[in-house]
Amino acid sequence: MNNKPKYTLFKNASYAIDGFIHAIKTETSFKLEVIIAFIILPIIYFIPFTLVYKLVLVITYFIIMIAELLNSSVENVVDLVTTDIHPLAKSAKDIGATAVLFSVILHILCWIMIVIDYL
Repeated sequence: MNNKPKYTLFKNASYAIDGFIHAIKTETSFKLEVIIAFIILPIIYFIPFTLVYKLVLVITYFIIMIAELLNSSVENVVDLVTTDIHPLAKSAKDIGATAVLFSVILHILCWIMIVIDYL
């Protein structure tokens, strides 16, 4: 069975939009990160940092959101494959959560370094 539909730019964009909508509806952590983005991105824009610093903060925040989406994907696949509590299933989910944690730590460290440099 071929599970790949014919490629078209608009069709693939609609898949991405569907995934975003699904994540907003079903993933509490991602929903919270989107809400925080509406707060933090304007703050980053209006803080008098250099453009490079602002870009670093925006990029590292989007890395958090990307890691969360990938973590949710791993969790969905694991849940699809098994309903049993299995050490490998737990490991896959935990590793995805670690990726999110590391991206949050990276973002916080960037904030700290930029604020220290700015002062």
